[in-house]
Amino acid sequence: MAAAAAQTPSSQLDIFVLAGQSNMAGRGEIAPAHNQPLAGVSMLDKSRAWVPAIDPMHFDKPIAAAGLGRSFASRLRQANSGPQIGLVPTAFGGSALDEWMPGTPHYANCVERTRAALARGRLRGILWHQGEADSATEPLARSYRDRFARFIRALRADLGVAEVPVIVGQLGPFFRRAESAIVNEQLASIPLTVPNAGFVSSNGLVHKGDEVHFDAASLREFGRRYAHAYLALDASWESVR
Repeated sequence: MAAAAAQTPSSQLDIFVLAGQSNMAGRGEIAPAHNQPLAGVSMLDKSRAWVPAIDPMHFDKPIAAAGLGRSFASRLRQANSGPQIGLVPTAFGGSALDEWMPGTPHYANCVERTRAALARGRLRGILWHQGEADSATEPLARSYRDRFARFIRALRADLGVAEVPVIVGQLGPFFRRAESAIVNEQLASIPLTVPNAGFVSSNGLVHKGDEVHFDAASLREFGRRYAHAYLALDASWESVR
C-alpha cells in the first residue's frame, strides 16, 4: 500500500495513546476492505507527521500490521462524530512492563511522541495492552498491578494529566504461558487501585494461528470493546463538539 500522505488536521484533536507490546502494535492481516481512511481520524507517524489512520499504524518491527486503533476510533466517532481523533502509536512488540518504566527508551519515546502530538490537541486517553512478556515467572506476574500503577502514575505526571482515562486489555484466552492467568488477574484488578482505569475482556476472541496474537477480526472487536470501556469512564465524550 502506498504511504499515506501527510495532512494537517482541520481542528484540535482529541488524542489517544496506543502503548504496550505486539498485540497493541497489531499483527493482524491487513485487508483493503477494512483499511480505508476514516473521516476525522488521524495518526502520528514515525516522522511525527499527522497522516490518515491506516494500518500498519505502528512501526516497531517489519511485521507490524492491523491493530485495534482504527476500530476504537471508529466506535468513538459513531458515538459522536464531532471530535477529530488523533492516535499516537508507541507500542513495541516483545516489550516487558519493566521496559516501560521511567528512564527506559520505550517510556521516553512514548512521552516524547505524545508531547509532540499535544501541540495539536488534548490527551483524552491511554490504551494499553501488554503482559505476555511478564507471564514467564510468578514474581513478575504477581507484581504486575503494582508495577503498572507506578508506570501509569509517572506517565500521567510527565504528560500533565493526573487522571486521564487508562484502558487495559486482557491477554488472549488462547495465550497459555506459565503465569498468564495471574497476569490476567492483575490486569482485571487494575481499576481497583488505579484511578479512572477500565478493563476490557478478550473473552471469545481468537488468535491468528500462533496462539499469541489476535487475528484481524478479533482486533477489530477488541478495539470496539476498548471504546465501550472508554465511554463508560468518560461520559462527556458524547456531548463534546
